[in-house]
Amino acid sequence: MKVELLYFEGCPTHEQAEKLLREVLEEEGIDVKIEKILVESEEKAEELKFIGSPTIKINGKDVDPTAEQRKNYGLTCRMYFTDEGAKGWPSKTMIKKAIIEARK
Repeated sequence: MKVELLYFEGCPTHEQAEKLLREVLEEEGIDVKIEKILVESEEKAEELKFIGSPTIKINGKDVDPTAEQRKNYGLTCRMYFTDEGAKGWPSKTMIKKAIIEARK
């Protein structure tokens, strides 16, 4: 399983996203290295289809199922619309669902 955390320098929420990601991986019994990717330019954001920081991808797929429809790439903070309201990081539920989907 490939796990990526994409962010840009100065993003105030990528650490919380990483913490939740590590918690879910541990709960699911998955021992994998998280590849942290620092996105440093608009060009890199376009190349990586980076819709904001933080972005978590499992096997290349964003944990937010609505992300595939978005094309607004760039160095920006990202909002997630979770069961608990709008947040600057994905919910544990979103991360867990993406991991379960990747295991199929």
